[in-house]
Amino acid sequence: MARDLAIDLGTANTLVYKQGEGIIMNEPTVIAKNRRTNEVLATGHEAWDMIGRTPSFIVAVRPLRGGAITDF
Repeated sequence: MARDLAIDLGTANTLVYKQGEGIIMNEPTVIAKNRRTNEVLATGHEAWDMIGRTPSFIVAVRPLRGGAITDF
């Protein structure tokens, strides 16, 4: 198994580091979810951009708080 990726699931941002390339992904740790169906509609920057611009049944969820999983 290759060991060239590292993932940091942070409270504010999720980072992916690839050996030899550096950080290849830096996205907000947030999802947009349909409250009625539990369907995930967007993640990262796309979900962040939806905050405050969607109907009330679409919510932004930040699954980590203080380094612990609080919503999944």
